[in-house]
Amino acid sequence: MSPVVQVSGLSKHFGSVRAVDDASFSLEQNKITGLLGRNGAGKSTLMNLLTGQEFATRGDIRVFGASPVENASVLRNICFIKESQRYPEDFYVKHVFKSAPWFFENWDAEFAEQLVDEFRLPTDRRIKKLSRGQLSAVGIIVGLASRAPLTFFDEPYLGLDAVARQVFYDRLLEDYAEHPRTVVLSTHLIDEVSMLLEHVLLIDDGRIVIDEDAEALRNTATTVVGTRSAVDAFVAGREILHRDGIGGLASVTVGGLDDSERAAAHAAGLELTPVSLQQLIIRKTGTTTREFEQSA
Repeated sequence: MSPVVQVSGLSKHFGSVRAVDDASFSLEQNKITGLLGRNGAGKSTLMNLLTGQEFATRGDIRVFGASPVENASVLRNICFIKESQRYPEDFYVKHVFKSAPWFFENWDAEFAEQLVDEFRLPTDRRIKKLSRGQLSAVGIIVGLASRAPLTFFDEPYLGLDAVARQVFYDRLLEDYAEHPRTVVLSTHLIDEVSMLLEHVLLIDDGRIVIDEDAEALRNTATTVVGTRSAVDAFVAGREILHRDGIGGLASVTVGGLDDSERAAAHAAGLELTPVSLQQLIIRKTGTTTREFEQSA
């Protein structure tokens, strides 16, 4: 099966800034991919390139087998929900949903109405009078009810409370199961969305540093906890992603362990704990949880 998106040697420069730097990857059909990275890492620029809204400095982009730039046959199969989505100045909420079928041939009006009720969205209010969370809800509803074959969500939940974000995650999974399509979810709330993701693209300083199946990625690191001497002996010669400790205790995150290595760790009295996707990515980018969360 041909990939929905195929990118090779893609770069986008703004003056001396390399927003995207020699990126190569593909997106398979009917998968939810997390496009992850700190603020300024290049996520939004990459999505603008994939949706034909930016011209590449160099490299090749194929979406549904063709260039997306000024290509109506490609763009009509894409829905891109931006963090800073713009609408006509005089639009009411209801106008967004009434006009959606003009752009999305798979638009499901009944599903949109269900989502309006669940997000408690006032449809008779002007778009410019909406709160940040309500504006995010408009974008989420369009993104879900469009059922576009390729859908991008760029930080779609800004201003939403935890309950509304969970509604989004639940409805995305439910509708994706019934109507599979390719979804790219750009976010910094990695722990919240980690169980949604089937594939992970991590971009850092414009470069793709992780391009892996999410389940395989989760198994690439383990935290070893125990007495400092026992931990140091066990991790000697291994790839160390992070080290922490207090007094005589140590906690060290290492690369993946096979069954025999896990058995040896248990025999040495060590505790093995899984590493969350967010913590793994933080370790891979050499930053801290606070720095990562404040960057977004």
